[in-house]
Amino acid sequence: MKKNWQRYIQRIIVSLIGLTAIGLLVGSLSWTLVIGLAAYLTWTLTQAIKLHQWLYSPNTKSTPPESHGLWGDLFDGIHTLQKDHNNVQDRLRTMINRVQESANALNDAVIMTDARGAMEWWNKSATTYLGFMPRSDHGQPIYNLIRTPAFKSYFEQKNYDDPIELSSPAKPHIMLRFRITLFGEDDRLIIAQDITRVHNLEQMRKDFVSNVSHELRTPLTVISGYLETLSGNADTLPPIWSRALNTMSQQAGRMELLISDLLLLAKFETIDQSQARQAVNINRLLKSIKSDALVLSGNQAHNIHLTTNTDSLLMGDENQLRSAFSNIIFNAVKYTPAEGNIDIHWWSDDKGVHLSVKDTGVGFDPIHIPRLTERFYRADPSRHKDTGGSGLGLAIVKHVLRNHDGELEVKSSLGLGSEFICHFPSRSH
Repeated sequence: MKKNWQRYIQRIIVSLIGLTAIGLLVGSLSWTLVIGLAAYLTWTLTQAIKLHQWLYSPNTKSTPPESHGLWGDLFDGIHTLQKDHNNVQDRLRTMINRVQESANALNDAVIMTDARGAMEWWNKSATTYLGFMPRSDHGQPIYNLIRTPAFKSYFEQKNYDDPIELSSPAKPHIMLRFRITLFGEDDRLIIAQDITRVHNLEQMRKDFVSNVSHELRTPLTVISGYLETLSGNADTLPPIWSRALNTMSQQAGRMELLISDLLLLAKFETIDQSQARQAVNINRLLKSIKSDALVLSGNQAHNIHLTTNTDSLLMGDENQLRSAFSNIIFNAVKYTPAEGNIDIHWWSDDKGVHLSVKDTGVGFDPIHIPRLTERFYRADPSRHKDTGGSGLGLAIVKHVLRNHDGELEVKSSLGLGSEFICHFPSRSH
């Protein structure tokens, strides 16, 4: 390239020297230089017009104009850049088409929007599941097409750790799970997965548990009634029958507790979170639960301490909160040896309000913590017979906290006691 420029400069210098020599020979140096420069300017303008016509012609891939020297190299260089640019465009177009084809082959709906929610692109499954129209819906805000306040709130919050499940606006019988990922300048990639089958199976499970629990309650009530009648006449029965009646009465009581917890859990799973929201006086609620815990402790004489150092009002369902808090506190009583300490602490900070229940009980291996809120899961199955619980208490706690946008944190070590902490966001109080 440097050699080319040197050659062009040499040609200009040689031309000027030639024009000067001719001008001296003919005796008119000025006019000779003017005529030479005018000829060069005319040739240059002609080449510029050729360049303009070529660049703005309908077919920019046409052969470049014929020329030589500086303009010839310029035409060839621009033509080379055009070919490289077109090749890159072809590769990018092929890649985009391939990505779109692969996205269209997905069974999940895929939607791309800008930061304001304007729809830029979606695949065929989005048209099927959500009813988007390829022509009229392009550029429309997505929350104008998915007209659910929960979706708009989820879209705008920018916290997409957990998905949201909603019915399809085009086909209400289809249940979709939405996940959103941020990319670029707050643009969104939305993926909607059809979970109708899983949702229906979960609903069948809930209905089955609820129906079976209801159906078992009546015969169990009858059995318990007859057992109570027989136990009243245990003095007239042989000792072996008395022991059998006591055992059956205990097991019937445990079954009644299990059925009650199953019905309560089914209720909390299906309850509308927006219902029964009111200001709950947590201070008064905890004092009431503490009194019940002291009764449960009985002769074991546990030292139960309650401290509250914040506003005791919490927006929620008092019955649900009572069930969750009492489950945690009563568990502390059950698993703490006699005369042990149980500390109940209610406080607030910049993250929200919190309830801590800490005991000096037997504790358990932290390996069990991820599964503690599963139905019927027990960190120590051998304690089942001693405590007589249903195994559903922490599952109930989990659903109550979920209904109040809260989280459960558990800390424990073998022989060093346990601590259960309920975290509620700032907007809850």
